[in-house]
Amino acid sequence: MSQYEVNGKRPVIDPSSWVAPSAELIGNVIIGKNCYVGWGAVLRGDYGTIIVGDGSAIEENVTIHVRPGDCTTIGRDVTIGHNAMIHNATICDFAVIGMNSTVTDFTTIGEWAIIGEHSLVKRNMSVPAGKIFAGVPAVEKGEVLEKHKVEWNAAKKIYQNLAMRYRTELIKLD
Repeated sequence: MSQYEVNGKRPVIDPSSWVAPSAELIGNVIIGKNCYVGWGAVLRGDYGTIIVGDGSAIEENVTIHVRPGDCTTIGRDVTIGHNAMIHNATICDFAVIGMNSTVTDFTTIGEWAIIGEHSLVKRNMSVPAGKIFAGVPAVEKGEVLEKHKVEWNAAKKIYQNLAMRYRTELIKLD
């Protein structure tokens, strides 16, 4: 992993988390406990603060950025799918952001909300807790059911376990 200090701010990573060697953490980035930050992810806290809550998975090639003086907050046990972009937003606990989705400035994704793959959550949108949104732009598609929570809790555990395994078992081959 590449870490960079800028403006006197540097990343802080809990030792129980795993960050891929090809990920880049820049500036004021705080990674909580038991997190997974995948290959090619870029978390750029050069202007503001990025906080990733305990147990969250930031999958491969995710980009997270923040506006000057602001904060991008990723809650606890959040899943952000491959190639997603999060810009100056708040993602509440247990939310899921689908692969290739974009969550833009000043948005809030509620607790247990699900954003479908390839969706665009436009500036200043607020996705209520427990709702499924999808599309371009994202619109409400339904309610998060207990079966969704069971499925996503299992997925979250996979990434938390993967972070633990990678810390101890991953061997680079030349």
